[in-house]
Amino acid sequence: MAEGLRERKKRETRQRISDIATGLFLERGFMAVTMADVAEAADVSVNTVYNYFPAKEDLFFDRSTGVADRLARWVRGRDPGESAARAVLRELREEVEAVSPRVGLMEGYDRFMRVIHEAPPLRSRLWSLQQEVQDNLEAALREETGAADGDPLPGLIAGQICWAHQTVFAAIGREMLTGRKPAEVSREVLVLMDDIEDLLSETVLNYAVRGAE
Repeated sequence: MAEGLRERKKRETRQRISDIATGLFLERGFMAVTMADVAEAADVSVNTVYNYFPAKEDLFFDRSTGVADRLARWVRGRDPGESAARAVLRELREEVEAVSPRVGLMEGYDRFMRVIHEAPPLRSRLWSLQQEVQDNLEAALREETGAADGDPLPGLIAGQICWAHQTVFAAIGREMLTGRKPAEVSREVLVLMDDIEDLLSETVLNYAVRGAE
């Protein structure tokens, strides 16, 4: 269905508030910016900001929409003959090889990471987001394998896959914080991913292989 005028204006207002807030956070730091500051800069009421973003952390992580279920989507979309872990590693390698901003390989990512490191509420929200990623992945694995509710294996496998995912992101963030070029970091992380795959057991690498269709 075509987007109506009212919906378009709401979407544009939400995006403008988010963009302005991001600029303020990068300029002043997360803790120094209030919702009132964002409202004033965006020329809207404080209530309007809260209507779109219930918490200040929601403003900062607005661009993380879709991250929480990304690994679960990759697993559900895996190729015939491909396991859950190999699907995630393949998708992640493609992002890293493409020097994709979606994995933090972009100029200015160091500023984004520095804001997080300096703000305990953002670090806490990031941890919660990572836990949500793992929970969604475990649910997808249970659904895809038909595992019983009491079966611990989907949760254990999800933990291993998320370890690999988080290790890649941590390495990228750490290197980008030092001012490295995205393409350089990409090449090094691809080597790291080979090491990560070597450390995963055959049980993990061969879990939830999709049958031929």
